[in-house]
Amino acid sequence: MPDPAIEIRGLRKRYGTFEAVSGVDLTIPTGEVFALLGPNGAGKTTTVEILEGYRDRSAGEARVLGVDPARGDAAWKSRIGIVLQSTGVFDALTVEEVIAHFASFYPRPLPLERVITMAGLEEKRQARCKSLSGGQKRRVDLALGLVGDPELIFLDEPTTGFDPAARRQAWEVVREFTRTGKTVLLTTHYMDEAEHLADRVGVIVAGQLIEVGTPREIGGRAAAVAHVRFRAEGTLATAPLPAMPGRVESGPPIVAVATGEPTATVSALIAWAASLGVSEIPELSVTRPSLEDVYLRLIEEHSDAATREGAA
Repeated sequence: MPDPAIEIRGLRKRYGTFEAVSGVDLTIPTGEVFALLGPNGAGKTTTVEILEGYRDRSAGEARVLGVDPARGDAAWKSRIGIVLQSTGVFDALTVEEVIAHFASFYPRPLPLERVITMAGLEEKRQARCKSLSGGQKRRVDLALGLVGDPELIFLDEPTTGFDPAARRQAWEVVREFTRTGKTVLLTTHYMDEAEHLADRVGVIVAGQLIEVGTPREIGGRAAAVAHVRFRAEGTLATAPLPAMPGRVESGPPIVAVATGEPTATVSALIAWAASLGVSEIPELSVTRPSLEDVYLRLIEEHSDAATREGAA
């Protein structure tokens, strides 16, 4: 089994009396896409910059591709790719010139054509960077992070400024990158991005990693109560509801049932509707808390706990 791509223990970063990162422990296996989530000022950027070798840590241990990032040499740096929130590309150069220039820094860069295609820049390859839109400049940033064919890539808010179609294309680029067994550490404020891309997510608040898990399971999401909803109209509006697991919270006309057994609840409703001669239940849906719902709850709970500790 390969060594972890990233392993940190007791990671801390202090600025005077302020502790931006407070004893973070985390292991990211090789080949995983890990999304680090948290509000502004939570410690995400500080943690990532320590792992990139750009910021010293105050305490703790860190290994990135088997090397202490504080001692990473040029050979180690060539094995990682970084997509910053803004690279500040050379405005006077064309897209192709900038990517080719950065490719020359690496011992085994990806072919220029492949990088341009992966980043969706075919139609802009001869355009000067100063003429690009914000979203197109982010594509250049993404291309510069990929051009060295890194084993590990850090993506800091990679799709900021992208329209929905461009975001989906960027997601496919990340998926293609990881299909070869490479590793991604992603920071994002888009919960749908984390859900689509990440094998696991971690939530960091006030410098502490408070929860780690798969997008489906984090914060007890997989076991959370589901809501089955439908519109009761016609015959369904006047007939008594069937026996089913769960608690009716509202309705009619919109009936909402909170249940820990949504499949059984839906089956009971379908059988009930069929017995009344109704083949389709209007607006039938099943929902569980979204990743964003869970993320916001975790932040609120941690903030409330910190407030109580401070008051004590």
